[in-house]
Amino acid sequence: MVSVHGLIRGKEPELGRDPDTGGQVGYVLDLVRALADNPGVEKVDLLTRKVENPAISSDYAIDEEWLSPNSRIVRLRCGPRRYIRKEALWPYLDEFTDRTLQHFKAQDRLPDVIHTHYADAGYVGLQLSGILNIPQIHTGHSLGRVKRQYLLEGGMTSSQIERHFRISHRIEIEEQVLDRAALVITSTRQEAEQQYGLYERTRPNRIKVIPPGLDLSRFHPPDRDWHPAPAIQTEVDRFLTRPNKPMILTIARADRRKNLEGLVEAYGKNPELQKHANLVVVAGNRDHISDLEESAAEILTKMLLLIDDYGLNGKVSMPKHHQPDEVPDLFRLAAKRRGVFVNSAITEAFGLTLLEAAASGVPIVAPDDGGPVDIIRHCRNGLLVETLNRDALSEALLSVVTSGPKWRQWAKNGVSGVKNHYAWDAHVRKYLKEVRQIVRGNRKSTRHRIELLAKPPLLRANRMLALDIDNVLIGDRAALKKLLEWISLHQKGTIFAVATGRSLEEALAVLRENSVPTPEVIISSVGSEIHYGPKLLPDPGWATHIHYSWRREDTAIVLKEVPGLSLQPREKQREFKLSYNTSSAMPPVEEIANLLASHGLRANLIYSHNEFLDVLPIRASKGRAIRYLSYKWSLPLEKILVAGDSGNDEEMLEGRTLGVVVGNYSPEIEHLRGHHQIYFAKSSYALGVLEGIEHYHFCETKGCSSANPQSSV
Repeated sequence: MVSVHGLIRGKEPELGRDPDTGGQVGYVLDLVRALADNPGVEKVDLLTRKVENPAISSDYAIDEEWLSPNSRIVRLRCGPRRYIRKEALWPYLDEFTDRTLQHFKAQDRLPDVIHTHYADAGYVGLQLSGILNIPQIHTGHSLGRVKRQYLLEGGMTSSQIERHFRISHRIEIEEQVLDRAALVITSTRQEAEQQYGLYERTRPNRIKVIPPGLDLSRFHPPDRDWHPAPAIQTEVDRFLTRPNKPMILTIARADRRKNLEGLVEAYGKNPELQKHANLVVVAGNRDHISDLEESAAEILTKMLLLIDDYGLNGKVSMPKHHQPDEVPDLFRLAAKRRGVFVNSAITEAFGLTLLEAAASGVPIVAPDDGGPVDIIRHCRNGLLVETLNRDALSEALLSVVTSGPKWRQWAKNGVSGVKNHYAWDAHVRKYLKEVRQIVRGNRKSTRHRIELLAKPPLLRANRMLALDIDNVLIGDRAALKKLLEWISLHQKGTIFAVATGRSLEEALAVLRENSVPTPEVIISSVGSEIHYGPKLLPDPGWATHIHYSWRREDTAIVLKEVPGLSLQPREKQREFKLSYNTSSAMPPVEEIANLLASHGLRANLIYSHNEFLDVLPIRASKGRAIRYLSYKWSLPLEKILVAGDSGNDEEMLEGRTLGVVVGNYSPEIEHLRGHHQIYFAKSSYALGVLEGIEHYHFCETKGCSSANPQSSV
């Protein structure tokens, strides 16, 4: 399991602490435990981000936390040590991928399946699946296209959405995941058909609806003699004048999508509803509103102003604190008082709290969209309503709390419906049926991965210097001479490699012309070929790896019709590369990718120098070739210094490598400035490389010039 963002721990997870620590965290933890309890599963690892921050619990900085004898949380460092929101994580996900590869290397065996959660983990899973040929399963939890749609409807502009959420990047990653994942799991038919139907690369035959389960040992109706824990009852009732009235309960993060202000307004506008019921809003934990994230603080402030405007003091309770193990008591308290649970969200992909309420014997009111439609269909325990219609919402709530005998029938229906349709053991049975088919189909490639792992590392490989040729290695002869002197001085401990867009033959010719000795590794044709040593032996494993899903001729036929593209001469073309000159008539790269996808074609499109487009297999690029070498030869990425100047170097520069951008770089990579571990040199060409070497103190440690062959293992 890979779930990168949020605060994840096994003991007392802080669900609702912030917008990133909610239903997804609970779902993933429950799924891990349920799978680990099944005899058909040997081991489950949940990989997440390690967070070292004095403002939060030290639990999130522990490298390893066992959940059961065969399941654990593994925390990997990624980006800043502090806690950051998920939208800020994108620049650091390559580092998370690199850390994961190192984690896998240290294990006795590789996983049979990688299951990713949300788009950020989906990106990580794409890289891991591509490098290791391990099938990827994905659960989206929410989708970028859906989010952009409701944000636009809420009044945000496209530029505001892009600036705050990087939504276009997220959507493109989701498109790639939908195209390449072996299985996509959704919770409802509406999610599978309507929400994923908004995407161009959706493969309906790979989408399976498997509703999540519920821990019925925690959520159940109150017994006749049941009483809530004093602490939680006191926290709820201290705001209420008549606490024993029926209780309208909602439990949700203070997020605009949850429409909590709309719920308070619906209650405030209906005096009859106020007469019959109290409103209890549990919106996370806080000491002071000013301590919350800006958006959450704004929502809670608006709610308090509405309470004041409508004179709701004594009728509305907004508890400031609750513990995860007190949540079942909140539902049972609502059931004891013959209340109703309301999910007032604008839309709800699933609605786990609706199931928790149903299992606890509380009727529900929920959006007439998404997961609640399936839940009401299965459980017959409440009403669907257009939640943005304040009058309709308040009338639905009033109808439930004054329903008399029908209330008892809804309560009974909910309890039996959850048992029949939403238990974890049923979820795991369906899940494993799909997974076994995927694993059986991957057995042949699994043997290949084991052979790859068994190969020895490159001799002397405790460091690597990997340079683009044009405008980096060459371009200034005096600077090149100084750099070659450095390479000669350190050749016993540092592998010299080049990574170029040129073909192997062109690369060798230009290196000879500039009196550069043959590198020990040549990554050529924009990362589609790898050769080693004086004999330039090709890496057959790399060719096999990137051959996956590559249909060269079909791709060329489709691209022939694209305006602004003209094929470069025959000598520029390779088995795993199509190269084009471009003009201003060329459409955006994203449109070209979607065109290929509409024909069932998969490719990696690399645009550089504002005039060249290289089309490669989906698994090929300079950056992926570097990571392949790192993993195959046990060479840590932080001991690889890479230097480039243009767009085809971008993926190579990102992640945990030591990235250097030379002073004469192309403007298209200016956006990398300020990224983690990418240094922009003031000097140009080879002098920029030497400046980067000095900046990183590369090769100043003992053994760099005369390494022990075993020291890098």
